[in-house]
Amino acid sequence: MHEHCGVFGVYAHNIDIARLIFFALFALQHRGQESAGIAVTDSNGIKVHTGMGLASHVFTENDLAQ
Repeated sequence: MHEHCGVFGVYAHNIDIARLIFFALFALQHRGQESAGIAVTDSNGIKVHTGMGLASHVFTENDLAQ
């Protein structure tokens, strides 16, 4: 089996980074549709949210707001 994936990275301050990453993953999901994940860091550490399926199914509005 040959797997594909899409990777997106961004470095920024004071913007809605999770929403930006979500839309980037949404645009890249044709590369791999089995799972999606977002990892962000702030002064409190790293937060990770992953799940099986399309980005639109893995991340809720509440997930992106956190």
